[in-house]
Amino acid sequence: MAKQDGILKIEGTLESLTFYKSTDGYRVRKKGGVSRNRILHDPAFIRTRENVSEFGECATAGKLFRQAARSLISRAKDGKLTSRLTSVLSKVKNNDLVSPRGQRSVAKGLETAQGKSLLKGFDFNGKATMDSVLRSDKALDTATGAISFSGFKASEHLSSPSGATHYSMQAAVLQIDLTGKTYGLSASEIQNAALAPEAAHFSLEPPGLPAGNGVLIYLLLIEFFQEVNGVQYPLKNGSHNVLHVLETA
Repeated sequence: MAKQDGILKIEGTLESLTFYKSTDGYRVRKKGGVSRNRILHDPAFIRTRENVSEFGECATAGKLFRQAARSLISRAKDGKLTSRLTSVLSKVKNNDLVSPRGQRSVAKGLETAQGKSLLKGFDFNGKATMDSVLRSDKALDTATGAISFSGFKASEHLSSPSGATHYSMQAAVLQIDLTGKTYGLSASEIQNAALAPEAAHFSLEPPGLPAGNGVLIYLLLIEFFQEVNGVQYPLKNGSHNVLHVLETA
């Protein structure tokens, strides 16, 4: 894909070229292509139809994921979350080894250990990953969803943004059934404290695991705040907040 490099940036179509703006800057591509009717019916495009069908499946699955965890995602995300999540789910879908090409699904992929492992470690905010923010050991109990910290020193174990005075953590377990298109979310109380050097011991435990079919996704949310006159304000619109997949079962 060619990139526009000049003082004047153009959007629109000029003869055989289309100029447009993307999240990566201004781009240009050649106009043209094959008609929709031909793609839908020409045997030569069977692979294209299969790819389109499976891409739609991944996009639909990604939308359900975002809906299911929207109360958490709204506090920790980046502008490319949709495309990044769809990309990961496409890899999960590739682990569906029983369905014919064009009909492979994310749900079938998540029935495999490899498919589940692809979601583990996913960061909903690519600009604030767990590895770059949290420098502390933690223990996850998948039977309860509890995440425990021992000897946690916030000022030392959190890479906090400039201006932050406080942090909060919350554990959550997301149940999602992509086949039945149902979901449930169970979240712990929020642990909020100053970014202090004193060691703390605490556990974040949801009230219970959400019931239902499908998979369970264990999440940890970290947020940063600035306190002014006794009131805590979200820092920089949450751009430094973390929402991370610890485990998938």
